[in-house]
Amino acid sequence: MISSAYLAFSQSFSQPFRSVLWKSLGITLLLLALIWAGSQAGLSHLLSMEDVLPGWAETVASILAGLGVVFGLWFLIVPVSAVVASLFLDDVSRVVETTHYPREEPGRDLPVAEAVAQALRFLGVVIGVNLLVLLMVPLLGLGFIIFFPANGYLLGREYFEQAALRFRNPEDVKALRKRHGAKIFLCGLVIACFIAVPILNLLTPLFATAFMVHVHKKLSGSTPTNIE
Repeated sequence: MISSAYLAFSQSFSQPFRSVLWKSLGITLLLLALIWAGSQAGLSHLLSMEDVLPGWAETVASILAGLGVVFGLWFLIVPVSAVVASLFLDDVSRVVETTHYPREEPGRDLPVAEAVAQALRFLGVVIGVNLLVLLMVPLLGLGFIIFFPANGYLLGREYFEQAALRFRNPEDVKALRKRHGAKIFLCGLVIACFIAVPILNLLTPLFATAFMVHVHKKLSGSTPTNIE
């Protein structure tokens, strides 16, 4: 597990991975800019309506609404970037497979409909992760107790299945995941630690995908080559 995490982390900064990162962040920023513009337009319309609020209350409401939009965008940047990046994860998987397992047949890219369904699943999981991050503040220590095991399971399951589905049918993937549940959970804890670090968490989809490609290959009996 440690060697797989090291390989994944070191490759997260390679040129092919940076290409995916910049593409996903570019699309993410565009989406957030559109959300910002739409939110501002909606708020301006509401606050400009006559006889809704007295002058001082309208000013306070405008400030609070602006802060709410900023906080909302801060909250959304990680889940939105993760969902956008999930559309490119086949590219990431292919790079890992051809770089470290060149003698083996690469996996199949997911069909468009399946990739979209996978992206929506990522959306639910990552939003859940970030909601738990918010709960960590008021719950203090209890939040940490909840955050890591819950997300170790969720993230480990999602990223492992994404890597394994390139080579196996869904039934075989679920059977393999159940057979190695404890190991996959521990790998998920590594990803949960990664996503808890600000700024670095933007790399989570790339790191987690590469990590689980190595984990799946190792569970399938493969050994990586071309290790620098």
